[in-house]
Amino acid sequence: MSPTWLRPRWLFNRRVARTLLWTMLLLAAAVAANIAGIHYLGSVGGWERWLAEASGYFLLWRLCLYGATGYGWVWMRRRLLARETGAEAKRRLRRTEIAGVAGIVALEASLLMHAA
Repeated sequence: MSPTWLRPRWLFNRRVARTLLWTMLLLAAAVAANIAGIHYLGSVGGWERWLAEASGYFLLWRLCLYGATGYGWVWMRRRLLARETGAEAKRRLRRTEIAGVAGIVALEASLLMHAA
């Protein structure tokens, strides 16, 4: 029998398997979209030009996505604070909000610097 540290239980549960499956499906869809775009436009250069020309639409899409995520976050935050009234819940939410906003700012700054 192998030691317990060689058999991590968290690695083999359904939730992790489902998350890994969805991640792989989304990655496969992204790769397929890029391959289809390159094939449709004839070359990688054509695909890159089209992506550059459509960048404004992608920015609009991301802003709509951020808005929908923000709306969902406010809805979830209200429910969580109604259920957990302690100061620790507020601190956890604050840390999560700061991390989320910092991640979005880092992503958008990276995209802005790459475009320049």
